[in-house]
Amino acid sequence: MTLPAQANRIKARKASTTRPHLINQLNQGLFLDHTLILVSAPAGFGKTTLVSDWVQNLQKDDTNQDSSIAGQITWLSLDEADNDPTQFLRYFIAALNQIETIYTPIGNGALGMLQSPQPPMPRTIMTSLINEIAAITEKVILVLDDYHLISAQPIHDALSFLLENMPPQMHLIIATREDPVLPLSRLRVRNQLTELRAADLRFTVAEAANFLNQAMGLDLATEDIAVLETRTEGWIAGLQLAALSLQGRTHTSRLIQSFTGSNRLVLDYLIEEVLQQQSEEVQDFLLKTAVLDQLTAPLCNVLTGHDNGQATLELLERNNLFIIPLDDDRLWYRYHHLFADLLRQRLKQIQTEQLPRLHTKASEWYQQNSLMDEAIEHMLAAEDFERAAHLLEGEVDAIWGRDEHIKLRYWLEKLPVALIDATPHLGIIYAWSLFSTGQQEEAERRLNAAEDTLGLCVDDFADNFETRQEKINDSDKLRYLGRIAVTRAFLACAAAGNIYTLIIANLKLAVTLTIGQFTTDYRNLPAAAPVGERKQYVTDNFGWLFVCDLGGSTC
Repeated sequence: MTLPAQANRIKARKASTTRPHLINQLNQGLFLDHTLILVSAPAGFGKTTLVSDWVQNLQKDDTNQDSSIAGQITWLSLDEADNDPTQFLRYFIAALNQIETIYTPIGNGALGMLQSPQPPMPRTIMTSLINEIAAITEKVILVLDDYHLISAQPIHDALSFLLENMPPQMHLIIATREDPVLPLSRLRVRNQLTELRAADLRFTVAEAANFLNQAMGLDLATEDIAVLETRTEGWIAGLQLAALSLQGRTHTSRLIQSFTGSNRLVLDYLIEEVLQQQSEEVQDFLLKTAVLDQLTAPLCNVLTGHDNGQATLELLERNNLFIIPLDDDRLWYRYHHLFADLLRQRLKQIQTEQLPRLHTKASEWYQQNSLMDEAIEHMLAAEDFERAAHLLEGEVDAIWGRDEHIKLRYWLEKLPVALIDATPHLGIIYAWSLFSTGQQEEAERRLNAAEDTLGLCVDDFADNFETRQEKINDSDKLRYLGRIAVTRAFLACAAAGNIYTLIIANLKLAVTLTIGQFTTDYRNLPAAAPVGERKQYVTDNFGWLFVCDLGGSTC
C-alpha cells in the first residue's frame, strides 16, 4: 500500500540551541528499555524540536551509536482527522511497515486485517501487530507527535493494550501538550516510563542567553537576559516572541522591563494556541480564577460557583495548561506568569464588571481561613477601601512587628488619604512610615489629622464619628494619643539631629506618662507607681514606646 503522507515524515527542525542534557535523558530511556518516553508540556516548549533533534542524532551515524540505543526509527505526525480508530491504526501500522528489517515487514498481517470488509476489533489487530514485532530482533522506535489532538477513547484503549504487552524491542515516543489517557501510573511504578515535562524543557539562563544573542541575533546584557528568563519562566516560545519584539529596537532594557503576557505577540499566540482550544467551561474557570496568585480547589469553587475545583485543577495539570503545582499534595497551584497576564487581560476586556465581585469573594474566603495578607490584597483590588482599611487596621501591629514595612507602606498608599486620616490607628502608622523615609512634614500632617479625628470623639466616641464603623473607646484613644506623642518626640529628635535630645525626650515622655501630667486630653493615667510597673503600663497601653529608665541608663 502507499504510505500516508504524515507517516514516517520526521519533522526536521534545526535546533537553535543544542540541549545535550535532554538528549542524554532521552537516550537513557532507550538504554533502560523503557516502554514509553513521554515529552509532555504546554505549547511552545520545544517538544517537537527536541525530539526531532534527538532522532536526527540517532540517525546521524548508526555505526557510532551505542548498540543499546541504536534502532530503526519512524515518525507519525497526528491531526484531528486521525480520531477515526480505523484510520489511526492504518497510519500507525503503515509507519511501522516502512521500517527495514531482515524479516517480513512489520505489520503486513495487521494491515491485511484492516483492509478486510469487516475489520476485527482494534485489540485483535494490536495483538497481531505485537506478535509481528516480537518476531524481529531490531530495536524499533515510533514517534507519535501532537498526540494531544487524539481524543477518541478506542484509540487510547488500543495504545494502552499495546503498552501493556509491548515487546522489549519496541519503544513508543509521544510528544503532546497534555498527558495522554494511557496507563502512565502503572508504567511509572514498573520503571517503564521516561518523562520530560515543562520543568525539564524550560530554558536555563545560559540557554536563554545562547538563544537570544546567537540564534535570534540580539546583543542583550546579562541582566536583561535574566529578567526575560524570569518573566517567561524559560518558556521558549515566550523568549522567541520577546526576541521578535526587540529586533531593530533601541532602549531594549526598558522594553524588557515592560514585557508581560499582554504583549501583542504573546497575547495572540496564547489566545490562538491555548485559550481558544479549551471548552467554554474551562475558559470560564480560567478567567474567573485569574484574579488569584495561588489556586486551591475550595477557593476556586467560591469564585466559579461550582464544586469541581479539584477535578478542574487536575485536568488543567494533565492538559499542561500553563499551571504549576506548588506542593506535592497538589493542593495549591499557580498559573505561568505570562499565561496569568493573558487571563487577567482577557477578564478585564470581556468581564470587567466581574472583577470587584471576584476579588471580594476571594478576600472573604481568605479571611475565613485566617490568611489576612491575601484578604487585604484582594479587598484593595476590589477597591472596597472601607473594608480594606478595617482589615488592615486589625493586622497593622502584627505586620509592623514582622518588620514588613515596605508591604505595609504599599497597602497604606493604596488607601484614600481621607480614609487614613479618619482612622487614627492607620494614620499614626503611616506617619511612622513617612518619618522612617525622611518625610517629616508629611508625617506631621498625618499626626495632625489623627489628632483632629480623635478630638471629635472626646465626649462621645461613636455618635460624631461618621467615617468609622466601630467605636473608639477610652483606652483606644489614650493608646493612640500616646503613640502620637511618641512619634512627635521622634520627629523633634530627628529635626534636632542629636542623640542626647532623643534620650531626654524619651525620659520626659516616660515621666509625664507615668505621673499623670500628659495634657488635659491625655488624662486618666494611673498614679505614680514603681518604675517597672510604670514601664510595663506604658508598653502595654501606648505601644512601641522607646521607654527609658527614669535614671536614663537604658533605653
